Amino acid sequence: MSSTPIVVHRPSISGGRRVSVHRRGRDEILGTAYSDHDLVVFLEAAGITDADAVLDDPQWVLWRDAPAHEWSAV
Repeated sequence: MSSTPIVVHRPSISGGRRVSVHRRGRDEILGTAYSDHDLVVFLEAAGITDADAVLDDPQWVLWRDAPAHEWSAV
């Protein structure tokens, strides 16, 4: 995994993107997000305050294998 603490993985064929966070020295899957709202809910549950503000910050979030904010497979 990268050094970016949050990774939004590639869209799945059925839609949605797996979200993982690196903390306490390991990677933890938070769930599958189907929208920006879902992602914000996951990040808030993981203890990230003002989660909306970090979505487009490359120091916080790596959008892997698809553009940011794209939730379905093309």
